[in-house]
Formats: sequence, C-alpha cells, structure tokens
Amino acid sequence: MRYHKRRLGGNYIFTEEILLEDENNISFTVDIPGEAPEEKKEETPEEKAARKRKKFKAELLDWAKTLFFFCVIPVLIFECFCFVARVPTGSMETTVPAGAEVFTTRCFNKDNIKRGDVVVFYNDELKLTLFKRCIGLPGDTVEFDGIGDVYINGELYEEPYVSSFSDFEGTFTVPEDCYFFCGDNRGGSWDARYWDNPYINKENVKGKARFIFFPFNSIGAVK
Repeated sequence: MRYHKRRLGGNYIFTEEILLEDENNISFTVDIPGEAPEEKKEETPEEKAARKRKKFKAELLDWAKTLFFFCVIPVLIFECFCFVARVPTGSMETTVPAGAEVFTTRCFNKDNIKRGDVVVFYNDELKLTLFKRCIGLPGDTVEFDGIGDVYINGELYEEPYVSSFSDFEGTFTVPEDCYFFCGDNRGGSWDARYWDNPYINKENVKGKARFIFFPFNSIGAVK
C-alpha cells in the first residue's frame, strides 16, 4: 500500500492507493482518502530523560510492591501471632538456658493454659516479663513438701524437667483466673514461691514458648 499527498482546493490531503480487479480480471489502482502514515519523531534530550525517569519510577514501584508482599506482610503476620522472647535468667535451666531467644505463640485464649506449659507473662509486682513453667491452674492446691516433691490437689506431681531441687516448704491455693508459675531450676529460681503475690492473672499471660532458635547449641522445641 502506498500513500500519496494530493492537493484538494487550497489544502493537501493524503490518499491510499489500493489494487483492485474488475469483472474481466483487469487490475487497476484507485485512491481513497486516508490518513498520513505516522512519522517517527525524534526525541529531544529532555523527552528522552523524562521517559527514562518515568520508566525508573515504574520499576521502583514494582520493586516496592514486591518487597512489601514478600517481606513486610509476612513480618506483620508473624507479629500478629508470634513474638520472640528472651530468657533473662537461668531459672529455667536446663530446659532453656539463660539468654536464650525463643519463638513464642501469642495466647488469644487465656483459659487455654495447661499444667506443664512454659509460659511468657508479665509480673506486676516485679515489673518484669518472665519465663516460667505453669504448675498450678485456677482452683489447684499446690504443696511443696520441703524435700523436693510437689503435690497438686493431694497427688504427687511428676516433674521430669526439674534440674535442681530446693527445700522450700509451703502450700498455695490458686485463685480463679490465675496461674501459679515456677522455674525448672527449682533450687535457683526466684518464682511464685517467693513473691508477695504468688499468682499471675490470666490477663498478664502473653504466650507459650515453642522453639529455641538461639544459642545454636540449644536449638529445639521447648518441652
């Protein structure tokens, strides 16, 4: 197809030349009104720079969207359901060493704490976030016999995780909506046995300890 520039009156128009055949199969060409072919306009340095800036901004926006999707959203999801707790003392040795960092799942149902769970909670009396094992549930009577054994509601409570014993002797009755916590290093733990208020309200429970990820020689599930 060819284009022609023709004068019509005082103006110029563009026509398109097309090839046709009549009923006798004789070929001929005709001109029909058409639009001028687009002429490729050479960019000025300013237009070229503007185009490059626009392309760079579009690519930068794509990278930002990708980063948000693959990095920010997972972090937000993690923060909603989990957090990292650092064990401040050796009161939970050898289950969890001092200074360990532990993945902890948030407790949305504060009534779902079980005896034997390792729990992160806030102590109003000490103004500290602590890391202890729950041994007393609401309504439980917890008795320490002075020779290292613990009785729950009159029955001997087996504690295979305890790494050291103490000669503490005393009896506690856990109020409703509260828990009683002790360290596994029973001979070296400042815990509910010695606090002025030995009971932690369930609203102060933050989460359950799940997995030690630091130090590397202690990596593993919290049991």
